[in-house]
Amino acid sequence: MSDVADAHLHAIAFAQAPVGLLVVDGAGLIRDANPTLCHLLGYAAGALNGRALSVLGAVAQRVCIRRWLRADGTGLDVRIRPAPARGDFQVLAVEAVDPDEVARADENRAALTAAGLGEWRYDFGDGQVVLSRRAAHILGHAPGATVTWAALQAALEPGETARIRAQVRASLRDTRPFALECRLRRDSDGVAINAEVRGQAILGPDGGRRPVAVVGVIEDITTRVEGRNALRAGEQRLRIATALAELGIFEWHMLDDQAIWENERMFAIFGRAPSDGALGKREFLDAVLHPEDRPAFRAAITRALREDSVLEATGRIRRLGDGAWRTLDFAGRFERDAPHRLPRRLIGVVADVTERRLAEERQTLLIRELHHRVKNTLATVQAIVGSTARTASSIESFYEAFVGRIMSLAHTHSVLTEDTWQTASLRNLLVNELKPYAEGVLDGEGDARIQLAGPSVDLSSELAVPIGMAIHELTTNAAKYGALSTRDGRVAITWDLRPGGPAGTLHFTWVERGGPTVSPPKRQGFGSRLLQRVLTAQVRAEVTMEYPPDGFCLTMLAPLLVRNDALNPLA
Repeated sequence: MSDVADAHLHAIAFAQAPVGLLVVDGAGLIRDANPTLCHLLGYAAGALNGRALSVLGAVAQRVCIRRWLRADGTGLDVRIRPAPARGDFQVLAVEAVDPDEVARADENRAALTAAGLGEWRYDFGDGQVVLSRRAAHILGHAPGATVTWAALQAALEPGETARIRAQVRASLRDTRPFALECRLRRDSDGVAINAEVRGQAILGPDGGRRPVAVVGVIEDITTRVEGRNALRAGEQRLRIATALAELGIFEWHMLDDQAIWENERMFAIFGRAPSDGALGKREFLDAVLHPEDRPAFRAAITRALREDSVLEATGRIRRLGDGAWRTLDFAGRFERDAPHRLPRRLIGVVADVTERRLAEERQTLLIRELHHRVKNTLATVQAIVGSTARTASSIESFYEAFVGRIMSLAHTHSVLTEDTWQTASLRNLLVNELKPYAEGVLDGEGDARIQLAGPSVDLSSELAVPIGMAIHELTTNAAKYGALSTRDGRVAITWDLRPGGPAGTLHFTWVERGGPTVSPPKRQGFGSRLLQRVLTAQVRAEVTMEYPPDGFCLTMLAPLLVRNDALNPLA
């Protein structure tokens, strides 16, 4: 065949080729482009001849994928196959490629490596797993190594194989991608790592559903898993700590005024069920918070926003479940996306401090009560010392009288401290003083030496101390000079409650019979002064003392005090 015929045939093949063909010279100019290429790039036939190749895009000396420009300025991904140069000319074969093929280009493998992803492929035919360099590095194998599925199973932690096999089989059966996490040991050093594996089945060419291979990527996520586990452990510790501290945790999103209550304690504090939902700021301030506490609470929010400080506020809320008023402490911090920008949300905690506040108030009252009681006790002791000294005839008599009166005071305080509400039973005060002289039961009838009769009466500390001292003086006088100084003497003590006064009036009588003949005293001793003055001043009692020959008689009308419920620790 002649050269002319050969050239004609080549021209026909060039023009009718199903792929784009481009002839360029050594200067980078386009000498010819076949119709297929012109149509692919949107040019008219012959419009590219004589132009520089650079108007289309870059080209390499090997097969590659590049983005060239079409005539309308849009980009097109093409595969370029350079043919060996002939003299000053070179032919390039050009065809369009789809996006998936572009994504699998060699240049993108560097991106996979930078992302920490290694590629792998498993063929069902030979059971071999082909690993990329990155995948081999992750698993601890030599670069370019081919390993078996059995070898990879051996590296898995015990119990992982069955789970992974079941998950992968289910994905392959449904022809859907899979993603799983597993823990295995690197082949090179035996160090345990956590890996995330993703894969997709490749079906056979016959269009059937049976896969011939599985391809995917693997990533070392050990650091991520450790961070996730540490976060979960921290969250668990936080949940335990807040549960033990009985703290509620909440988030309030400012833009839409929506709140999220993070734990059950929040619902318990507000008496709400999860179905009731959480409270936004508007509903909380307008309907739940006590009206008197709203200005201070709003001021605390404004201050925390303005100063970018911790929100600390206290307020009373009406609990939904039972309508009870509860005192709550709030603490939180506003979270901002960036400095000098408005915060997006408030994260905080809530504590129900109702019982603590009541206890603090009760403690304050108790301290004030203690100060008052100590002051009164010291005044009583001072009076005892002075009066005992003035009436004593010797050191021995002073000592005996003083110790007796101090012991009586101590007995009264013992009775007070044994009671949780700091009260003393009138009967117990009488029993403590009269028991040594009873010679039997104290409240016996008939011929009993001492008779006690009356209802249960609890005396507050303000009344118990002076009345206890009066009982001691009555008992001491009866034992020295009155009915208890002889074997035939009798003492009858009766009391009852009568109307009148803040909490009723105690009517108390002390009657002695069978002792020495009685006559009015010629001088007033300490006992008489205590009975008259102390009872009158401290108890505000009306005291009447009579001295008939057959026995001493005392009558007392003492108004009882209303007990302060705040001092009751059981309330």
